[in-house]
Amino acid sequence: MGRILKILVVLVLVAGLGGAGYAWFKGRDTGDEDFKLIAVERGAIVEKAVGIGQIEPRLEFKVKSKISGIVKRCAVDVGDHVNTGDALFEIVPDPTPTELVEAQRRLDAASSAHTRAEAAWKRAQELGRQGITPADDLDAKRESAELAEIERTSAQDNLELIRKGRIAGRGRSMESVIRAPAAGIVLARAVDPGDPVVPLTSFQAGTELATIADMGDLIFRGTVDEIDVGKLDLGVVARLKIGALPGVEVTGQLSRIAPQAKEEEGARLFDIEIELDPADEFTLRAGYSANADLIIREKQDILLIPERLVLFEDDGARTFVELPGEGPEADPRKVEIETGLSDGLNIEVESGLDESDEVVQRPPREIFG
Repeated sequence: MGRILKILVVLVLVAGLGGAGYAWFKGRDTGDEDFKLIAVERGAIVEKAVGIGQIEPRLEFKVKSKISGIVKRCAVDVGDHVNTGDALFEIVPDPTPTELVEAQRRLDAASSAHTRAEAAWKRAQELGRQGITPADDLDAKRESAELAEIERTSAQDNLELIRKGRIAGRGRSMESVIRAPAAGIVLARAVDPGDPVVPLTSFQAGTELATIADMGDLIFRGTVDEIDVGKLDLGVVARLKIGALPGVEVTGQLSRIAPQAKEEEGARLFDIEIELDPADEFTLRAGYSANADLIIREKQDILLIPERLVLFEDDGARTFVELPGEGPEADPRKVEIETGLSDGLNIEVESGLDESDEVVQRPPREIFG
């Protein structure tokens, strides 16, 4: 039994030494047969900043009501084109009993005050003709009568508006029909017949009825990272890739950069706007998500190699690549080069290589353990 145990121990040691030797052999195996040769090519490099955002109309406005009530009729739907002054919604007043009672009480009080003021004014006129009432008192009585008339008319208009939703006559007209303040396309309708409406006042925002926009004037609104914004100037060329239109490239120019950054999810971003160039071969719609490539620098027909093949020394002051050795068994040789523009994947070679050269790419080192 002891003899068998010794044999097993010896076999385990031999297997361990063999595995370690194999690992060491593989770790030092960097023969030329594992090298890959990457050809120097001609191409283009673009240094760019990326903006993320969406297509939006330049002019977009919300339609709201200035009177409260219930939506009686919707004259438009999403996608309809409207002109300035077109009817959009009709609002039916829905006053509470308290509001009706208060409006009627105000009219009664104003009518009573007007009757008294008119009677006082007529008495003052009669006394004035007899030379009893001075001119100042006559003026005061006339002013009181005129103010009472104004108050009575206002109270009557308020009651009519609460009951019927419109006022007509006396040289003016008011109604509860909501009309388009400007021409455009209806992007959204937020209410249906029967929905309650809260008016727009100085103290409340009011119910949003619809959203209208000029779809003939679209722009790109998005953000760029603070790392890239310092490289941008107004007017730089932008190329947009829109997810809903694969294969279509929309062009434009950078027209606005926000003066102050905003923070989103730990990143500092700057808002930008891009003026889009006219295009008749496709249709843009509001809300399309898009990525904008803002062209900072661009070079065509230059020598390129993958940036991963470049060796940096002296804190990046000197750059090298490895070329094949002089003989079949020779080790790769280092050649100093001068680099230029980079896009993060490829880098421009300004000198040190020719188009016919091939650069050595070493295999990744395998790690055993």
